[in-house]
Amino acid sequence: MSEQKQQPQPNGRRVVVVGAGMAGVQTAVALREQGFTGPVTLIGAEPHQPYDRPPLSKAVLLGKAEGSAFDVDFTALGIDLRLGVEVTGLRPADHEVDTETGPVPYDVLVVATGAYPLTLPGSEGVPGVHLLRTLDDAVRLGPVLERRHAVVVVGAGWIGAEFATAAREAGCAVTVVEAADRPLAGALPAEVTAPMSAWYTASGADLRLHARVRRVEEGRVVLDGPDGTTTELPADAVVVGIGARPATDWLAGSGAALDPSGALTADDRLRTSLPDVYAVGDCASFPSARYGERLLVHHWDNALQGPRTVAADILGGAPEPYDPVPYFWSEQFGRFVQYAGHHAAADTLLWRGDPADETWAVLWLRGETPVALLAVGRPRDLAQGRRLIERRTPVDPARAADPSVPLKAAVR
Repeated sequence: MSEQKQQPQPNGRRVVVVGAGMAGVQTAVALREQGFTGPVTLIGAEPHQPYDRPPLSKAVLLGKAEGSAFDVDFTALGIDLRLGVEVTGLRPADHEVDTETGPVPYDVLVVATGAYPLTLPGSEGVPGVHLLRTLDDAVRLGPVLERRHAVVVVGAGWIGAEFATAAREAGCAVTVVEAADRPLAGALPAEVTAPMSAWYTASGADLRLHARVRRVEEGRVVLDGPDGTTTELPADAVVVGIGARPATDWLAGSGAALDPSGALTADDRLRTSLPDVYAVGDCASFPSARYGERLLVHHWDNALQGPRTVAADILGGAPEPYDPVPYFWSEQFGRFVQYAGHHAAADTLLWRGDPADETWAVLWLRGETPVALLAVGRPRDLAQGRRLIERRTPVDPARAADPSVPLKAAVR
């Protein structure tokens, strides 16, 4: 009778985490918090101590903070932190990750490489063109704001709006160019985002909609006009914020299954198609039973929550399927904007307040059940609405549309 090969126990396995952003750091920390005692290696491409990204477009950019390093004692936790190491490939049959400093063996691999910002075609190498994704990006942009340069922001998405906010606060002349007919066109419906155009004007920023960039040159941006003419905008600096793509190019040839966005297709425990390989954060999509589709969430809260599921599954704890209510926030033009849920499957949109006012909210329903909420300066709406979404609690639409009625009081 042949002996079966004994599987290594969870605490006897080597866990390697690739990516030292929020998702990677939280995975390593969650493993220790949940009792994993085996070796944990955390590999980061940047040379800096791992840091949080949201402050980069706010306090760090404006010089109000030198950085945003995580308050984690990696040495005390027994985490082998390797910084400034670029991963170059994955060989799942050998259970090894290739890096520029040599192969790193693993028993369990967690991919947390995040996403990289899209570049504007033809702008690579042009002096004065910036992205805003890393600490080094924020440091390079700091002097631009200090000197109150004329800045052109390409893209009126979340990053574009936040940078424009900071640049106006610093006293820069700011022009934001957006190819669509409104800000946040790829994120929210037209009736919700169209009123946000007024925020730019009120802040002193020049928002150009239906504006397509023909080319970027040192000191200027050339736009295509609707009649075939061109418009030149002076630009001491150009900041590009036109979206991001999962950082999974290094997995080419590994056989890992990717979705059309380039994200690793994880299951409801965040396991990938490869044995002993998980994916978490911006680089992974996951199936949502709550919303009936696969979600790719490029936001901080997803990178905070997913690691707990990954750690529990590595430890054999049979975690609940990963199916969060997505959440994010943005600070722009003096407003605190929060969003919870996923509105794509909604059939009803309810306004709570007038979008011309300083504070208002929008609630999306499927039937009478809330599925998403956007709150502008109404944090109580967000907190109560998020709980209703999580619990799938039906509401009375008429009461839910009354901004004077707390959402928890609109429950059926």
